Amino acid sequence: MVASIVDSLDGAINHLAYLADDPRIDYQSVVVWSSFLTTAFEVWLNRRQLRQYDKPKPPPELASHISDDKFRKAQAYGRDKTRYSLFKAVFNQILGWAIIRSRLYAKLWYVTGGWMDTLGLAPSRTIVHSMMWISTLVVFSTIPSIPWNYYYTFVLEEKHGFNKSTLKLWIMDQIKSTVLLAAIGLPILAAFLKIIELAGRRFVPWLMLFLITVQLSMQMIYPTFIQPLFNKLTPLPEGELRTRVENLAAKLKFPLNHLYVIDGSKRSGHSNAYFYGLPWSKHIVIYDTLMEQSSPAEVEAVLGHELGHWSYTHPTKLLLIIQLHLLTTLTTFSIFIHNRALFDSFGFDPQLAITGVAGGPQPIIIGFMLFQLVLEPQDTVVNFLIHALTRKYEYQADEFAVKLDKKEDLASALIKLHIDNLSAPHNDKLYSMYHHSHPTLPERLRAMETYVRAVDVQGKKDL
Repeated sequence: MVASIVDSLDGAINHLAYLADDPRIDYQSVVVWSSFLTTAFEVWLNRRQLRQYDKPKPPPELASHISDDKFRKAQAYGRDKTRYSLFKAVFNQILGWAIIRSRLYAKLWYVTGGWMDTLGLAPSRTIVHSMMWISTLVVFSTIPSIPWNYYYTFVLEEKHGFNKSTLKLWIMDQIKSTVLLAAIGLPILAAFLKIIELAGRRFVPWLMLFLITVQLSMQMIYPTFIQPLFNKLTPLPEGELRTRVENLAAKLKFPLNHLYVIDGSKRSGHSNAYFYGLPWSKHIVIYDTLMEQSSPAEVEAVLGHELGHWSYTHPTKLLLIIQLHLLTTLTTFSIFIHNRALFDSFGFDPQLAITGVAGGPQPIIIGFMLFQLVLEPQDTVVNFLIHALTRKYEYQADEFAVKLDKKEDLASALIKLHIDNLSAPHNDKLYSMYHHSHPTLPERLRAMETYVRAVDVQGKKDL
């Protein structure tokens, strides 16, 4: 039974692969035009959002909380960030178009092949060649982004009073990030390619098992070993806030193991709080900026919201959805893995898609990168769907905090954070649906009020 299902799937994939390998399909043009359309859509959204910053007054939900000065500053900050995003999107589109039209992917493959020869490495060592190629490609794509990152931190954020980083710290962060990317990313990539090389077209279940293991491992490795390289975590000192958080965790049977404060103010004036860990041992991390901006009761209410996500198993549900998306992506890739038309369209020898270099293994990394370019426009649709789900989860977590009788404190904390972070008072609905994983603050405040009124009405009916 299982064997017949597998054979049927293999037959369907082979048929789709045959159809997709039609030499009449100009994959390069498909990628270029679809990326232009995606960028045009994002530019249109940004222009819609820019009009929101011309509104002279805050929304009714914030009118009594935000001063005229803070409102003007929030509008100016939002306008600057949106313009930055707009110009960066256009720049990235032009850069991506230039890379594709110049056939840089293919040129770098053959250039790095020359380096392999110079180093005395056999052309058949495709995984080594692949890592050399992707490293060079990352360097080429990262260099143009450095001025944009610098501008955002030391011009835009500095202008609006949020940057706390120094040039030395920023440079060290860039170096640490690059070293970590190479130290962690390259071995994972090598294993990724080796699994496909060994498993052939039936690589999907084996690769899924490997990638799920990596994701779960990184959830523990990142906060324990990587984040301390950038931020200092210290135990939350004894006091009212610690008592409140521990009592809340005990009330909800949240398996709290450690409470930390993170020095987020070292780099930015923005604030946050989160939890991580294994199902039976969780750790809560609170930004020092959140503690400075909010009262202990308000911080407790924010954590009540976060523990609402835990209670409703939102992180687990999102993880499962990500795995489903990954499974779909890898299955689709198995259709394109030997696609000669795809290789040819981007300037590669189409024979590489079948036989590899000098009779060696096929350079899977090329096929996967080109496949990602073809698949990229679907991210627009995925963005809408994922954000629709996460926004639903945010409403549920707010309701959870309200049920804990923390509605006033949560609303107060959210308003303070919104004002102190100079978050946009007004948001275009479509722009927000595409870019924001959270509902806007007015939407959240209205939803909490609606929930409270509904509970009151139901209570009166019960009486």
